[in-house]
Amino acid sequence: MKVYLSLVMSLLVAVFLTVTTVHAQDNALKFKLKPGASGKLCLKCHVATQETVKKPFVHTPLKTGDCAGCHNPHTSSHGKLLAEETANICSLCHSSVIPKDARSAHKVVAEGGCMKCHDPHAATTKFNLVKGGNDLCFACHKAMGETVAKVKFKHSPVGKGCLTCHDPHASAKNGFLLKNDVPALCVGCHKTDKPIFVKAHMNYPVANSRCTSCHDPHGSDVAGILYNTVHKPIASKMCNQCHEESTSPSPLKVKRSGTDLCKGCHSTMVNQAFGKNRVHWPLLSKEGCLSCHGPHASKQKGLLKQDALTLCGSCHKDTITRQEKSMTKHEPISSGNCAACHDPHGSDGVYLFKKASVVDMCGTCHDWQKHSTHPLGEKVRDPRSRSLSVQCLSCHRSHGTEYKHFIPFATTTELCTQCHETFKR
Repeated sequence: MKVYLSLVMSLLVAVFLTVTTVHAQDNALKFKLKPGASGKLCLKCHVATQETVKKPFVHTPLKTGDCAGCHNPHTSSHGKLLAEETANICSLCHSSVIPKDARSAHKVVAEGGCMKCHDPHAATTKFNLVKGGNDLCFACHKAMGETVAKVKFKHSPVGKGCLTCHDPHASAKNGFLLKNDVPALCVGCHKTDKPIFVKAHMNYPVANSRCTSCHDPHGSDVAGILYNTVHKPIASKMCNQCHEESTSPSPLKVKRSGTDLCKGCHSTMVNQAFGKNRVHWPLLSKEGCLSCHGPHASKQKGLLKQDALTLCGSCHKDTITRQEKSMTKHEPISSGNCAACHDPHGSDGVYLFKKASVVDMCGTCHDWQKHSTHPLGEKVRDPRSRSLSVQCLSCHRSHGTEYKHFIPFATTTELCTQCHETFKR
């Protein structure tokens, strides 16, 4: 009986496999494209693409007639019948464009905007780029393009193309998409043992120093492509004002540390700052002035390491973020001019205000006497805290709030009732 059942089961399996194979073959024949129809079939309707494929650089799937490599020929949940979302479609084939351990990645690539640089079908430029050379990069980096166009001294690699130094997609080990880190990238062209290099650096051993601490890698209006604002000792080629002599055992060592070094030339400013009731804490740190200023050269006035808004925001991030969310923008902050109200070194006023009185500080721009009849000044005490006087900051938050006029409440009624519980008619 067991043998009989085994034979029956084997026969049934054989019949099932035969029927399935025939059915699959019938389907294959039913949906099989005509000979040579792959790709060409699509072009019968997509006439404009017939001209596209005549361009010198054609995307491989289109070149091989494999439109279905990116598009579903029947239906799709994505636009243009793509097999995936636009941001993900390229990664189906080009998965290694951004390495997992990349230190820096091109934002447009990370966001899946490949087609902002590449044409998905064909182009007149190599790698299917929509534009050639720096024109492509400067289409997004407009400020950089404008700067490079007008500077007096241009860095030659920029003229040859941004990709001389930068990787367009990602850099595994370096920031700013650099192909190599500084100074290794720079010494690939600039030979540090050449007499002209040694002489230009006053015989100081700078071969392993970070070149971009002094030089603008794109170009500037100062000879030697130094940043446009140059520290006077550097401009005068007097490095020994701050550093040991070039012939000493430790030539790059500074003669003093912190503010003591800067005080040698900037004694008035340093002494004034330390003579105030409140001193900006970076001056008291080990780095001193170098917490905010570059010692050699800078793009910014005053040798600031970054623009004021970015520099101040590196410590006062909450303040900058508050302004970004504020319904009413305070002009000094939105324009990045923190020093309009605050002294960056020291002050007798609270919050390092340039004026001792908050009312006087705000009054340099705002005629508060015409603004409100509410009494202000030292003689008027804040009922919420008798130790404080009523002044502008009693009602307004100078760095912004989510409500109008910098007030910390949605309505003026809510603001006023913080102090005035009842109103007399």
